[in-house]
Amino acid sequence: MLCWMNGDYIAAKDLRISPLDHGFLYGLGFFETFRTYNGKVFCWEAHLKRLQATLAQYRIYMSYTEDDLLTVIEQLNLQAGGQDGYFRINVSAGDHGIGLQPTEYRKPNVIVFRKELQDTSRGTEKIAQWLETRRNTPECGIRVKSHHYGNNILGRFEMPSLADQEGFFLTDAGYVAEGVTSNVFWVKDDILYTPSLETGILPGITRTWVIERAQSLGIEVQVGLFTKEELVQGTECFVTNSVQELVPIRAIENAQLLGNKGPIYLRLHEAFVKELEQG
Repeated sequence: MLCWMNGDYIAAKDLRISPLDHGFLYGLGFFETFRTYNGKVFCWEAHLKRLQATLAQYRIYMSYTEDDLLTVIEQLNLQAGGQDGYFRINVSAGDHGIGLQPTEYRKPNVIVFRKELQDTSRGTEKIAQWLETRRNTPECGIRVKSHHYGNNILGRFEMPSLADQEGFFLTDAGYVAEGVTSNVFWVKDDILYTPSLETGILPGITRTWVIERAQSLGIEVQVGLFTKEELVQGTECFVTNSVQELVPIRAIENAQLLGNKGPIYLRLHEAFVKELEQG
């Protein structure tokens, strides 16, 4: 896997980070994951805005511009024969020794990873299960994509596979939160439901797209606090993330759902694919 780090293209096996990087010592690192379509990043502006807002919050200064990052993404795809890829932009605070930094981080380590996309057909269904691990609360008001991934890893340990399964977190109060790697939607009586950011979930880029597009299509959307009993009373469920797109759920443990035959899912999936094709 060819990567880019701090201005240089480098093989993944040759990447080096100091143990004194605060991304290692204190988990002070942030990332965005996405894929390209015909060389272009879907919802690029939203990904960049989210990353920049988080870096500003934690006083991490990154000197690379938007054009710099887009050039790196393009070059990494070219190095892979011009094929689209799965990307992760990772920014860790940098080497500052042991002890909390009093002011700001001026020399972060910036890495762009690229790996091959999995060959999974759109509309491939998954099954879901409820996790025993409860969703932790974010350190700030809104969850950010940070190196603090222990909660997700504990949830992942409960599942045999992420390839054809997803695990759903509940909050300590018992409300539906999100998946291990996704945001959650479901349908009941033609109304689309999804948990509120109050549950401590990540404000996913594809989540936002689905909410806005559903509203534009005249689909009623309810965002709030919901129990798992309310979810399993639905007829449809799907999960979203920026790499797997919209993934239909055919069953949540013993509750059977419409999967990729769900009419609301089909409308939104069709709109998603149409937007991609339009570039």
